[in-house]
Amino acid sequence: MLDAALTLIHSRQHVSPKRLGDPGPLPDQIEQILAAAGAAPDHGRLTPWRLIIIPPERRQLLGVAFAEALVARDGDATEVQAEEARSKAFRGPFLALMVARLGPELGDTHPQERIISAGCAIQNMLLAAHAMSFGAGLSSGRALYSPHMRALFGLSAGEQPLCFLSVGTVTKGKAPRPRPATADYTSTL
Repeated sequence: MLDAALTLIHSRQHVSPKRLGDPGPLPDQIEQILAAAGAAPDHGRLTPWRLIIIPPERRQLLGVAFAEALVARDGDATEVQAEEARSKAFRGPFLALMVARLGPELGDTHPQERIISAGCAIQNMLLAAHAMSFGAGLSSGRALYSPHMRALFGLSAGEQPLCFLSVGTVTKGKAPRPRPATADYTSTL
């Protein structure tokens, strides 16, 4: 079992949403992917994050928010650039936004612990999707933090968008990237 788990972890790689197509996960597979998030470490059982699923029929709203965010930060953006920004909303058959709940309503658990829990939930979902033979990837960028995105997703003052998670079938593969050696990121006290 350990070998299978390690193989899963070490064979997973980021897949750009541009490289994800149909078929996407079925409803029961989506439920399994989402349930994997719930197994993340969670100090105080707070669930200090939440997921907002963006179904295909609502993607045009996200596309508008991407374009509005672009124009707000670059008044000289062309219509071609705005269209490219809008198109990002339609990549990958399954799309969700991970939001960290950092406000005081969850008590005094440090925001870093909450973000770590969200990161673990994300990794669990990525691994679950990979175990089902789907590709998955995360995306963020400046548009994610715009007032247009906050308004679209109804984020409260205490919530921070972290990233989008896209899942689907890999339409164009890429060579695995080299992994860092453990000596590159470890030291001894």
